[in-house]
Amino acid sequence: MTEFAADDLKLEIKNLIIDTLKITELSVEDIADDAPLFGGGNGIGLDSIDSIELIMALQRKYNVRIDDQNLARFILESVNTISDFIIKEKAK
Repeated sequence: MTEFAADDLKLEIKNLIIDTLKITELSVEDIADDAPLFGGGNGIGLDSIDSIELIMALQRKYNVRIDDQNLARFILESVNTISDFIIKEKAK
């Protein structure tokens, strides 16, 4: 995947996060590619319920499977890690 296509994917993922989780206080520009999605501090502050909704949305939109909860924790760490996972899955 080209760098341009990867950037487009990251933008799509950010929009998916905002739309799926109905986040009104953030825009795509507010979400850094490497910002932690969960927890407080510099993270967006998503919780476990958000993770389930996000996994379902990612599986529907990108036709990928995220079955392992331990793996899901790493995949959902940031927009970058989600993007990397989707790119690797699509390359199979």
